[in-house]
Amino acid sequence: MLGRMKCLVGGAVDQGSPRGAARRVSPASGRVHNAAAAAAGPGDKRAICFRPPDVMETVHEVAVYIHRFHNLDLFQQGWYQMKISAMWEEGESGSKTPASPARVVQYEAPDVGADDALGIWRIDDADNSFYTQPFRIKYARQDIYLSVMVSFNILNGEQEGPAASAVILKYELIYAPTLENGSDIQSSSATSSAAVHEFRIPRKALLGLHSYCPVHFDAFHAVLVDLTLHIVYLKAGANKSSLKIPDQGLRPTSHHIIKALLASREMLLEELKKISGAVGKTIEDLDDADLSLGKYESLQSSKPVHPDSGKVFPVTTKGVGHLAGILHDFLERPNDVFDGTSDGMLYTLSSEELLELFVTVSSQLSLLWNAFLKFHRTNKTKILDYLRDIWAVDRKAEWSIWTNHSKIEIPHRYLRSMSDDPPHRQHSLLRVSGSRKFHEDPVQNSASRAELHRKSIAQMKINTRSVQDMHIYADPSRVPVVLIEQHVMVVPQHGSNKDLASSSSEQKDTIVLPKLQGESLALKNINGKKGGRVLRAVIFVHGFQGHHLDLRLVRNQWLLLDPGAECLMSEANEDKTSGDFKEMGGRLAGEAVAFLKKKVDKLARHGGCKELKLSFVGHSIGNIIIRTALAEPALQPYLKNLYTYMSISGPHLGYCDDQDPQNTFFYRLCKSKTLENFKNIILLSSPQDGYVPYHSARIELCPAASADNSRKGQVFTEMLNNCLDQMRAPSSETRIFMRCDVNFDQSAHGRNLNTMIGRAAHIEFLETDIYARFIMWSFPELFR
Repeated sequence: MLGRMKCLVGGAVDQGSPRGAARRVSPASGRVHNAAAAAAGPGDKRAICFRPPDVMETVHEVAVYIHRFHNLDLFQQGWYQMKISAMWEEGESGSKTPASPARVVQYEAPDVGADDALGIWRIDDADNSFYTQPFRIKYARQDIYLSVMVSFNILNGEQEGPAASAVILKYELIYAPTLENGSDIQSSSATSSAAVHEFRIPRKALLGLHSYCPVHFDAFHAVLVDLTLHIVYLKAGANKSSLKIPDQGLRPTSHHIIKALLASREMLLEELKKISGAVGKTIEDLDDADLSLGKYESLQSSKPVHPDSGKVFPVTTKGVGHLAGILHDFLERPNDVFDGTSDGMLYTLSSEELLELFVTVSSQLSLLWNAFLKFHRTNKTKILDYLRDIWAVDRKAEWSIWTNHSKIEIPHRYLRSMSDDPPHRQHSLLRVSGSRKFHEDPVQNSASRAELHRKSIAQMKINTRSVQDMHIYADPSRVPVVLIEQHVMVVPQHGSNKDLASSSSEQKDTIVLPKLQGESLALKNINGKKGGRVLRAVIFVHGFQGHHLDLRLVRNQWLLLDPGAECLMSEANEDKTSGDFKEMGGRLAGEAVAFLKKKVDKLARHGGCKELKLSFVGHSIGNIIIRTALAEPALQPYLKNLYTYMSISGPHLGYCDDQDPQNTFFYRLCKSKTLENFKNIILLSSPQDGYVPYHSARIELCPAASADNSRKGQVFTEMLNNCLDQMRAPSSETRIFMRCDVNFDQSAHGRNLNTMIGRAAHIEFLETDIYARFIMWSFPELFR
């Protein structure tokens, strides 16, 4: 490794770095003139001739900051290492110079114990990749702070201009179970590539980007790597450009290069302003900088990076010439610069003026970029937090490509009690027109809507200025489509089933409930201590013949949203789901109480627990076990603490366990108050799921029941009304109630028994987490 570091260039040390920044020779500066090399024979010791770089040779620099490696759900202990490489998108790599690591900065000493680290980072010249320091993973939720930056140079010759295609950033997880003392992870015979996660950087984003970019690898190697990406378009090489025009003149791509540099400059200025504002500090290295374009811009100066600092981009009146204002107008909207056509005046510049503008802009970009890198080292944590917050806010907008949101009022006929009406009116109440026409098949309606939405994705214009996760963007048309219904209903005082047909002229996102008189809804301190912590507990319950880790992908998404959540993967009914629901509910209740007591007692030793938020997630009959447990006496003291209930394909309605429908377990369960205390209720269903009836998972009326005048039809409607009555019970001032239809792409499965009987969709809820990402990150407040 020391031998390798001797080859690194730079004066080799970045004085602003706590450790040092190793810089490598740019590929542009080391290219050999092929003719001279060929002319030299085997014994010819003449000096090799280097051809000079192009006058307007440029480079896209991609800086990858690797902050933290968090073990979310790795199954195996052992030694791990990340390998990072950058390459042109498939089909472009053959004729392009490969992207290569250009510099590495260890901006903080890695926070890894002496026994859990081995060696240091390294660069592999064979495949132009970067390897982090190897580290050992021992337990779940372990944090490894790597604190290293690697910068990739993506070179463009003058004849090429700025990138015309996308770049793929590839992150690979390397694993070795054990290592002999002193050995390297690469030399271990047991080393393997465990997982890969790729991201696409569109060509427009290569002009300038500052983004948080979390790496998760895959479902079997769930981690969170906190990364930030920073990209700029620069002049290649460190030497100052000559103002002399080459004999052959400037290339036709010169105008295109300058346009791209101007766009990169404008975007970098704007991002510096936002970042320094978020950090609350000015960028001192730019206080006395002259960032004027001279005669190539108007009298209007660029905005200061921080509102309180007028020095950062000083007002100047130097050298205003005949082109004053034209470039400012064309840079007013950075999104239009790269492909814009309002740059005609740029083509009126002489070769000398173009070269002068190129030198000015490229010098400013280098100044701004280096100032940012230094500013980042001293404010890395705040910049990471700022970019992560922006990323989280943008999730709902970005992932709306695969989601469809609507607000639907629950028909009042659902809320009418059939026992309150004469027999001749009971059937007519169910046939009153509402938000859905019952002569249509709701299952087919949902599937058709999702399929139309899926077909429209190919025509959607996806944002080309953001990093694209290839888990989703590799084939956007095969990603699950989620139809989200936020339900609205006007809620009278609970207990009145009369006159429920009063209409509301204004719809709201939540169910509005009357405020309780007397006891405040605010939760009392559980152990009487003030200033304690909030315990956010989530209990996950598997389905029939399931495993306690069945819902781990949903749990992992919950932990990404709320790292402080305490999760219980219920094991009480593992291998016991063929018995009586009452017994299963009792076992879950006991397990939940023991878990909560343990967590509360632990907090009592560290300041106390001031509040409890208790949430449940169930799959299939796990939802019936949850509702049964909530009716158990052991959980009654915790009902006031219920927060979010997420039902994944749960059968909530039915009467097949007894000939008398009013003596069935489901009928009795629907009469129990198992739903009314949750503040948020989310029902997930799939029209492709043949194991759980569509209407049962959604707790809604089905066409068969709407046309059934028999006693079974009446009992079904009573069960439905009992469930909906609980959702409008005045246990909370507001309640979120959503139904989410998930439509999976099953083209890869083909037509087989699993797809025909609907098992594939029922199980796919457990085998993918993309649908959960879409829902949970679109409504993060429900999971925190």
